[in-house]
Amino acid sequence: MEQLEETEPIEREIDREFESVLDDAIVGRSTIGCVIPAYNEEESIADVIESLLGQTRVPDVIHVVVNNTSDKTVKIASQYSGPHEVVTELGEQFTEVFVHDIGKNPDKKVGALNYGFALVEGYDYLLGVDGDTIADPKAVEYLESEAMSDTRIGGISAIYSIDDRPIKGAIAKFLISGQRTQFAAFNMQNLLRGRNMAVLGGQFSIFSTAALRDVMVQNHQSTPWVKDSEVEDSLLSLQIKSAGYLTKISPFARADVGGMTTLRSYDAQQVKWTYGAIELMWPGQRGDTKGQPLHPNLRLRWFENIGMLTNFFVRVSFLVLLAGSLSIGAFVFSPWWLIPPAMAVALNMRIAFTMKDRTARDVLFAGLVAPAEVFMWVRISHFLRSWTRFLSRKKVDNWAMQAKAEKGGGSTYWVPLVLLIASLVAMAVIWVVLPPVAQSTILWVGWPVVGVITVLQTLMMFFKLIRRHQGFQV
Repeated sequence: MEQLEETEPIEREIDREFESVLDDAIVGRSTIGCVIPAYNEEESIADVIESLLGQTRVPDVIHVVVNNTSDKTVKIASQYSGPHEVVTELGEQFTEVFVHDIGKNPDKKVGALNYGFALVEGYDYLLGVDGDTIADPKAVEYLESEAMSDTRIGGISAIYSIDDRPIKGAIAKFLISGQRTQFAAFNMQNLLRGRNMAVLGGQFSIFSTAALRDVMVQNHQSTPWVKDSEVEDSLLSLQIKSAGYLTKISPFARADVGGMTTLRSYDAQQVKWTYGAIELMWPGQRGDTKGQPLHPNLRLRWFENIGMLTNFFVRVSFLVLLAGSLSIGAFVFSPWWLIPPAMAVALNMRIAFTMKDRTARDVLFAGLVAPAEVFMWVRISHFLRSWTRFLSRKKVDNWAMQAKAEKGGGSTYWVPLVLLIASLVAMAVIWVVLPPVAQSTILWVGWPVVGVITVLQTLMMFFKLIRRHQGFQV
């Protein structure tokens, strides 16, 4: 009952905040052109179009740009082609749906987005929607109102999550729960940073076409999106920020994106994202992408990578030192080592309870140690593969590898596990042949180092745990 009474004032405060945004909004109606880049989206494209036609604020035009497809995406989307009159609580509205099959396109999603931009450049805003993203009915209304309330906003993103109701299978449910937690933590970080969004995700974001044109001029580009980066949305977000605009996340607009339900597809997606982010972070030149290590939009990226490196070091070091101590009978259990996992569980539980549409599975994922810990090891494997691939300087088409993985191909996601096992075996062999004095010295030095790093990591979790969330829900 206390939790309910505490939640109601928070919801009323959020409602008042949105009303103030509406009061400050520019009088009049803007124009919104929606672009949906679609590649083999036959299972979801109908729901995506219907969710847009079911918005309280319907886009003025909807362009479905199909590229490199080999399924029935064009046929299904074409059923919605033509004019539509929609009556909502905002009154009678008109929109028209166009389906463009641009065939084989070497620039893939980037090419589809730029094709769509050419079609809606004369509108005030471009609404980018992925071919598997289903938005809440008021999402466009919220995005438009917030964008119009401040002319400095170059782009604003919805809060993303994943609808876990249709998911079947134990592995798929586990991966989706982990991704929902990952999205929730990322969204909350951005909301608490003054709602400054590091990445205007292409899943469901609205862009000022004036800002996109300024980006093109400032960077000497003929199109807003360029193919130089593995993460075209991150690069464009950096460019919009550098052009003097704000990149924001909405606390109101929500959308469910398509999640990855297999280890190979999730691995390929995360490696592509992390690899692309490293390219943007790295101080130097990689292809035609200029490294911008000190850009304000990349601070979270640096923290994420440092955090993943710390997680990897602490876990592997703890396992090695534990095995070494047990092998010579030198391990003494201390209850202090229970504090870090307890703090991690508490932090995961708090993240779970910030989810607006949390389920019992979200709470169990956070409350039980094993699921979150296994998922962390999965994320560590993506981190290691991304940095290894980047530092090898080997030219790889990560888009093609993700497409292959989503079709069930590829097995490289097992490589980190194989290498980890091989490394542990090698260290075990080396440990056995070491003299007792050397073994004792390693333990004498290793445990304090791991202990100090773990204490600092635990303090960071504690500060995150006690930080006020200001009524935000993700």
